[in-house]
Amino acid sequence: MSSSDPIVIVGSGLAGYNTARELRKLDPARPLRIVTADGGDAYAKPLLSNAFKRGLTAKTLPTADAARMAEELGAEIRTHTRVEALDPERHTVTVDGHPQPYSALVLGLGADPLRLDLADDAAAEVYSVNDLAGYARFRAALGGARRVVLLGAGLIGCEFANDLCTQGYTVTVVEAMDQILGRFVPEPAARALQRALGTAGVAWRLGNRCVAVNRGRDGLRVVLADDETLETDVVLSAVGLRPRTGLASAAGLDVARAIVVDRELRTSATDVYALGDCMQVAGLWLPFIMPLMCASRALARTLSGEPTRLGYPVMPVLVKTPAHPIVLSPPPPGSTGGWEIESGDDGVRALFRDPDGLLLGATLTGCHVKDRMTLAKDLPPVLV
Repeated sequence: MSSSDPIVIVGSGLAGYNTARELRKLDPARPLRIVTADGGDAYAKPLLSNAFKRGLTAKTLPTADAARMAEELGAEIRTHTRVEALDPERHTVTVDGHPQPYSALVLGLGADPLRLDLADDAAAEVYSVNDLAGYARFRAALGGARRVVLLGAGLIGCEFANDLCTQGYTVTVVEAMDQILGRFVPEPAARALQRALGTAGVAWRLGNRCVAVNRGRDGLRVVLADDETLETDVVLSAVGLRPRTGLASAAGLDVARAIVVDRELRTSATDVYALGDCMQVAGLWLPFIMPLMCASRALARTLSGEPTRLGYPVMPVLVKTPAHPIVLSPPPPGSTGGWEIESGDDGVRALFRDPDGLLLGATLTGCHVKDRMTLAKDLPPVLV
């Protein structure tokens, strides 16, 4: 390693590109190389789950291509290229069979969609949307289709259900839990969104799961655990994400649910950092935009010579379901206490307090969403 070796960022998603942008604000001259397995287009990943209503295609969703990003960032960008190995001791990554040096390495690897273990003869026709290429495939599959079975009723599943039903698709959602958004909101808030999406045309199969997808005479046949069969044209799976940890694990870095980093985003290897959907800090894995933005700003300062601890402020999550808007700020994992719930026809206001009455979390739906900024002032930071 020498001082002339570049900072290498692996990944051109929001984590990689935002870190590069923040770094360039502080250090316009440092050699910078971005290596990405895809085409390097810059786009806002959260738009994928409501792009139909916006009229966005895989071609119109990006805001810049790799060539424009290279010019903007003063960086070398290698597209359709995978990092095959990482050698922390030698400060090299192997690309196209050749070790290449880095002065600092940033892993913005992202996450892969979880795949259900299905007994089927149509596995290739179960789509997931986690990037631009996945969105392009799914949108192409919808050409001429009218019926969609959606597996999973978490944040992304509910957003896709809202988006698709507003565009005239017949949507059926299959969810293993007994309520939608089961990991995030109390039951009355989930019920409010379920009713609103049901009114918009979404059909629900809760407390059930898909066990097989087969080809039928007129499209696909989705077989559920209770033996019900759903006839459909397209199946979309949105059952969760798995952080990409293979490269880090093979190099001997500390890995738990995701790549483990300290408060300065350092992995267990010298000069190797991670952020975004592939990393966890202080036991937290938060695959959302606001944590990523906080991390990219802190990491850019550290890379420019000012070691900076990551902190997370209050970070409410807006669920993109116009049929019934929701803003949520879950209590910290393992919190003790309970929900105070005010529920009406026009929305739900749910506050989670500990035994001493301290506010730790909140969920606002419908008409109560307007109070999100006021309420945020009373919530504690996620990571101090």
